[in-house]
Amino acid sequence: MAQPIISVIIVNYNTAHMIGPCLESIEHDLDFPLETYVVDNASKDESVSLIKERFPWAKLIESDQNLGFGKANNLAVPKCKGRYIYFLNPDTQIKPGIFHLMTTFMDQHPQVGLAGTRIVYPDGKEQDSVQYSYPRHRYAKKQFDKLKGDIAWVLGASMIARKTIIQSINGFDERFFLYAEDIDLCLTIRQQGFEIAYIPDAQITHWARQSEINNPPADVWRRLLIADRQFFEKHFPKKAYQIVKWSNVIQAIWRMVTLKMIWPFAKNKQELKNKFDRYRLTYEIFCKS
Repeated sequence: MAQPIISVIIVNYNTAHMIGPCLESIEHDLDFPLETYVVDNASKDESVSLIKERFPWAKLIESDQNLGFGKANNLAVPKCKGRYIYFLNPDTQIKPGIFHLMTTFMDQHPQVGLAGTRIVYPDGKEQDSVQYSYPRHRYAKKQFDKLKGDIAWVLGASMIARKTIIQSINGFDERFFLYAEDIDLCLTIRQQGFEIAYIPDAQITHWARQSEINNPPADVWRRLLIADRQFFEKHFPKKAYQIVKWSNVIQAIWRMVTLKMIWPFAKNKQELKNKFDRYRLTYEIFCKS
């Protein structure tokens, strides 16, 4: 078997209905020198048995607990033999030829440490996967504006990176359980002097948040808000973080008061409750920091 040029890592958690089609799409490109790792985060569905039976070429790593996205990816990184690592979500399908397009682009652009691909929804609509600023960017503008390149970060559903760089920064920051780890990784790579790029010709289809589909909205919002807080705490100067923190708290209090005022007149009380829960969680999570 040829030495792989690219190592694919997929983190799976209770997405048996998606991991099959995802691996099938990779199977169409197995003539390209690659290897594929699937890290299963203690799924309770049929994911593991499906992968073992239908995709013996995929190297399965079974965790006995849900490690989260970053830590699960880090389990596979030391095993990767390719010079590039491709982080791919299980709720995706790749377009044929993507591996050649991505690796050719990276070979031709040595200043790029990590690149994202074009991502579309199943209906063909473009997904917003490239960002040119960080959340609350203006509060830490001076330090962010010194970084190389115009792109701040790309969506973690489809990212190719140089293995040497991923190894040098010890992979993902494992303090991020789920969400914002892609933003953090891109920023860390830029802090090493590399650029983040976008490869529009390389395309995937993304169903989005399939592992969270059965979770209550409040649980999802809690994870999102915790990730936001961790990002601000890690990367913002202390004074800037305090501004962000208290602006979130004050806005949350104001919104909760106004939502309570309109509660008796609301037709869709469940929608109102979901909004209230979001601001209540914002208040709780930022007040604890």
